[in-house]
Amino acid sequence: MTKLRIGLLAPVAHRTPPDKYGPWELVVANLAQGLVELGHDVVVFATADSRPAGRLVAVVPGPLSERPDLPPRPYELIHIGHALAAADALGLDLLHNHHNYLPLPFAGLIRTPVLTTLHGAALLEPDARAAYRRFRHLPYVSISDAERAGAPELNYVATVYNGIRLDAFTPVETPGEDLVFLGRVGRVKGADLAIEVARRSGRRLILAGPVPEGEREFFETRIRPAIDGRTVEYVGEVGPKERDVLLGRAYALLHLVRAPEPFGLVLAEAQATGTPVVGFRRGAVPEVVEDGVTGFVVDTVDEAVRALERIPVLDRRLIRRRAEARFSYRAMAEGYVAAYRTVLDRQSREAAGR
Repeated sequence: MTKLRIGLLAPVAHRTPPDKYGPWELVVANLAQGLVELGHDVVVFATADSRPAGRLVAVVPGPLSERPDLPPRPYELIHIGHALAAADALGLDLLHNHHNYLPLPFAGLIRTPVLTTLHGAALLEPDARAAYRRFRHLPYVSISDAERAGAPELNYVATVYNGIRLDAFTPVETPGEDLVFLGRVGRVKGADLAIEVARRSGRRLILAGPVPEGEREFFETRIRPAIDGRTVEYVGEVGPKERDVLLGRAYALLHLVRAPEPFGLVLAEAQATGTPVVGFRRGAVPEVVEDGVTGFVVDTVDEAVRALERIPVLDRRLIRRRAEARFSYRAMAEGYVAAYRTVLDRQSREAAGR
């Protein structure tokens, strides 16, 4: 196997890996670990206080979400510009972009090929859609087949599911009775629907995650009044250890999102603990959740309530095994290495044909 020199361009909103919230940064950290274990040289462009596997290169001193003294867009561009220049200077074989669409206009200005993973949410933004359409010839990886529906015109080289550190999640065969919602606590993620399902099923609900800036009014008017500490509890953002305990003890994870998602990392994390998922049939949920095996895929709140009655028929040990087979960080790394080689082979053929 030929060793590759790969640069991973992480976002700088959070550390890599993040202390709590930061799904894109977590994926980059897991990928870096997998690539290093596979024997490749890895350079991670992230915040200066990050601790990824491989070599860290940084110009942004800390997470922009925690540094109001650092204006986000200028520092994002400083970070991206430094990574692009360093890719050539360090002789990288490929730069793998996880920083949304901002690097795309500059990808053609360096010798190093740039591969971009679509993390989905960006496709909903008009500015992002315009950028992706303009640079649709560049190579892309989708994190689910469903994600491609948001931008079918792009030059996809592979679909690679997000991978997690399975050793960070403890399989639990005898869970508790509580339901869990884990994600941004607002309308888009369906926090209010989770409250309704919990109430109708007679089960306690634990809400965990940040409140999105754009949904604070929704939280105050629709979510906070339901939080009584008895039937609904809000625990805020949680770190890796708390996530493991929270998910492992859950009767089920509720994922009743209103907008299609490209993957949903928490779906894989819940399965890693053996906890089944009840989720709406939107986006990648039917891909990530195997209906009747690792959870139930439903279309309405009524169906979600009824699905909870069927949770006992699911085998939590099998759910864990399915997570091991489908969502390990090593499998993700192997998938990306294949994608890297596809991009590099295409580049070689194009160069030979000139």
